[in-house]
Amino acid sequence: MENFSSQKMHAHKRYISMPKAKNNRRRAVITGLGVIAPNGIGKEAFWNALKEGKSGIKKITRFDASTYNSQVAGEVNDFDPTDYMSPKSARRMDRFAQFAVAAARMALDDARLIINEKNDKKIGVVIGTALGGIPYAEFQHSIFMEKGLNKTDPLLATRLFCGEASSQTSIELKIKGPCYTVSAACSSGTDAIGLALLLIRNKIFDVVITGGAEAPLTPLTFGSFCRIGALSRRNGVPPKASCPFDRNRDGFVMGEGAGVIVLEELKYALKRNAHIYGEIIGYGASSEAYHMTLPSDDADGYIRAIKSALQDARLAAGEIDYINAHGTSTPQNDKTETLAIKKTFGPRAYSIPISSTKSMTGHSIGGAGAIELVASSLTLAHKFLPPTINYETPDPECDLNYIPNRGIKANVDMILSNSAAFGSRNAALIIQRYRE
Repeated sequence: MENFSSQKMHAHKRYISMPKAKNNRRRAVITGLGVIAPNGIGKEAFWNALKEGKSGIKKITRFDASTYNSQVAGEVNDFDPTDYMSPKSARRMDRFAQFAVAAARMALDDARLIINEKNDKKIGVVIGTALGGIPYAEFQHSIFMEKGLNKTDPLLATRLFCGEASSQTSIELKIKGPCYTVSAACSSGTDAIGLALLLIRNKIFDVVITGGAEAPLTPLTFGSFCRIGALSRRNGVPPKASCPFDRNRDGFVMGEGAGVIVLEELKYALKRNAHIYGEIIGYGASSEAYHMTLPSDDADGYIRAIKSALQDARLAAGEIDYINAHGTSTPQNDKTETLAIKKTFGPRAYSIPISSTKSMTGHSIGGAGAIELVASSLTLAHKFLPPTINYETPDPECDLNYIPNRGIKANVDMILSNSAAFGSRNAALIIQRYRE
């Protein structure tokens, strides 16, 4: 694999840079990272796994999946919520909310941001999730049917709704600014971060704790995706089940986890001498109004979301150095995303390094985009591009540079992170290396 140098990657693009208008809008920078993923908890473990191409996908242990056509998942097996909250708080939360609170606490600690009465009302919370506490409701429903209403958990009413993650994050961290929930299927985490960016730009907040979380691994919830044929059936070797862009891909691998960042207005961050991982400069979203589960063949939604993010960032397409792809390992999605990249970037699409970190984490639905933005932030910090593992058999329709199997050193400056979702949704974020 070619080792891309900064000079080589940039040499062919600067001549097409768009003239920049005077930028008077507030800037938003990433100062803290928190992540819980099947292949690593915390930014160090997570990054080391990505760099080494280590998969977190295994046989399902959470329940008996022996009768399912898919029997593999990205489980988070070493998570203890009481490392991040009191036992009482942990008992009162659904697993997806535990993930969100834990990742938010990691991100705050990483940012060295202390919340007190001087700033607690100027900080907001925006967390994305697709399913929320529905898996817990599934479990409680079986108790209801067998033993009656009085045997169900009285906390069910607060544990099943999607807003629990943002609310519990606010409560546990004593954040008194408004908190919001974004539920937009698989783009929820990306859209939550996009909303946070807009809230900072528009002077609503100085700081936003933002990201996404999901814990969907329960029998009926998992089984519903099996039922529509969306999940991989490569059960023999679980770490190879997620193989984005490979010709033999047959579906995505469901995962769980959370990604949360501290997003700060630039002057606020500089005033407290915060470490800056990067700056979010572009957000775009679209709806194809086409189909609940399938992208359109012409990739219209993908293209418009990417172009909208580029326009928001005031960039030309030639200025993107690297793409963290949605890359779910489903036959249609990977083909459509590849087409969108080709149509957006033209001949240069073949020279842009692209990777799908879902090959190592699986697809955590509403948490996926946020986990991938954490990965993109670490890519900037470490000057290393993680691989797409399990890319073994080339697909003529997926013929770009997906950084197969081994990561590469590269000093990239501009990263595009893509997301797509059920309901014809698409979203994209652009982050850049911080510049004064």
